[in-house]
Amino acid sequence: MQNYTKEHLSLYVFIAVILITGVVFGAVMVNALTLEQKQEIGRHLGSFLQSVDQGLSEGNRDTFFAGLLMHWKWVLLIWIFGLSVIGLPLILVLDFLKGVLIGFTVGYMIGQYSWKGMLFALAGVVPQNMIVLPVIVVCSVTAMSFSLDMIKQRFWQRSGTVVPPFMRYSLTTAVMAMLLIAASIYEAFLSPAVLKWVSPMLTVAQAG
Repeated sequence: MQNYTKEHLSLYVFIAVILITGVVFGAVMVNALTLEQKQEIGRHLGSFLQSVDQGLSEGNRDTFFAGLLMHWKWVLLIWIFGLSVIGLPLILVLDFLKGVLIGFTVGYMIGQYSWKGMLFALAGVVPQNMIVLPVIVVCSVTAMSFSLDMIKQRFWQRSGTVVPPFMRYSLTTAVMAMLLIAASIYEAFLSPAVLKWVSPMLTVAQAG
């Protein structure tokens, strides 16, 4: 494990920097929104808050499976891109986009509602992403490592079989995908209850 960590530490740092850059970029994007765009987002947010207050977004199996499928699609894309050299840049693009989405969401909430927006982000965005982001980092590093190993084996070593590395790569991705079940459980069953407690504060702020 120590040898693995040392060998791939640079990749972990690199992927983490890509994600952080995406988060910062997403937060900065909020400042580039026009007034009309902010009003449109505000209307959608208002509808969501109203549904939360009325209990329409309370946890159910459909919400759980929809969220889990979305997370799994993201991991599946990373796994597919890791199978070829061409996919390496696309893995970085996916990581950057994930960071942008999170940064934009949190940045908008804080920019519009100050500390109340921060509270909303802490309740509805941060908890599940404490699972999702590490999973994406591990999957991305594993995918890039597998792809680079295949390049070395093909052009330099010219020996060995691809089956054991592929099985380790696929198994690691599958284990990480299973961890996303916890994130989807929070999104579907715990987050609505927490947001129902927070949403009245945002509703008042939005009305003001």
